[in-house]
Amino acid sequence: MPIATARPLDPDAILDGIRRWVEIETPTDAPDQVNKLASIVADGYRGLPARLDRVAGHSGCGDHLVVRSSWGQERPGILVLSHLDTVHPLGFIGRLPFHVKDDSAFGPGIYDMKGGAYLAFHAFRELCANGEHSPLGITHLYVSDEEIGSLTSRALIEAEGRKAKYVLVTEPARDGGKIVTSRKGVARFEVFIRGVPSHAGTRPQDGRSAIRELGSVIQTLEAMNDLSRGITVNVGVVRGGTKPNVIAEEAYAEVDMRVPTLADAEALMPKILGLTAKTEGVSVKVTGELNRPPFEKSPGGTALFEHAKALAADIGFELRDSYSGGGSDGNFTAPFTATLDGLGVDGEGAHTHYEQMYISSIEPRTRLLYRLYQTLQ
Repeated sequence: MPIATARPLDPDAILDGIRRWVEIETPTDAPDQVNKLASIVADGYRGLPARLDRVAGHSGCGDHLVVRSSWGQERPGILVLSHLDTVHPLGFIGRLPFHVKDDSAFGPGIYDMKGGAYLAFHAFRELCANGEHSPLGITHLYVSDEEIGSLTSRALIEAEGRKAKYVLVTEPARDGGKIVTSRKGVARFEVFIRGVPSHAGTRPQDGRSAIRELGSVIQTLEAMNDLSRGITVNVGVVRGGTKPNVIAEEAYAEVDMRVPTLADAEALMPKILGLTAKTEGVSVKVTGELNRPPFEKSPGGTALFEHAKALAADIGFELRDSYSGGGSDGNFTAPFTATLDGLGVDGEGAHTHYEQMYISSIEPRTRLLYRLYQTLQ
């Protein structure tokens, strides 16, 4: 098979397509905006040998879009995972308008991950324009809620992942173009503490401070951190009390836990969910779950990376892998399907006011996706 696409790639045309997607702002909590972009993405497949299914959004989230090649759907094939939502609020494009400076193109969500989603879309268009059918069928799933934990799309992602032989995730590249071959699992918890109120000046002995108990809980959680093993437990939100002269009746915290292995999650989850009060008359209740299972390296995932690495060498660049502390939708598929993540554009500044993609990454990474479509079987 040819090493490159039969037609020369036009990075300027690809960048213009990315610009059109970026200039439609898509915060997760603005479903009408997400749906507007989903309609434009769907329009891009008109005239191509593909079938589109649009899954209606719910719970305040936008629609999900499933695009299936007209061929190869009778057996396990390639699932491409992308998300259309971003973390940037409506109006942020006024602060970070799409613009180009040297090798960087700036804009909200351009790096995480509209750039990568568009590369995968364009690679499929190129495949069809060249009159090719890849050995395996291709399904591209665009979801609307990845940035808040894929609450409405997880079941769809897992169902499609179980039907696939390979999963390619268009999250952005890391550290100069590295592929992601493993990620930490993510768990989220809420801590609810109820104490006994009293006057802090005249009857402090009658009170039982929920805030004091929360301090004890925080110390217990902080002690679970083990950076040498990649385990982090972070109390990121705290609230409590009503007035400075009242012994606090209630306190609350939100906790984020990251773990590299499922065994770590299974060891720590019961400890956190089972936290109890150390003070008589105070109650502690913890709720939460493993939002994203760890994306651990597997033989299938390793073989998929080695295949991609060889393709990249043929194209003319070195592909290296990396480990990420952040989660993605690839966490949902990696436990049972060979998954390769970080196939999107190279750049920097995800979720920031200087988010950018490197224009020089457009051509090689589009070619890599194209070659993966061509050669996976």
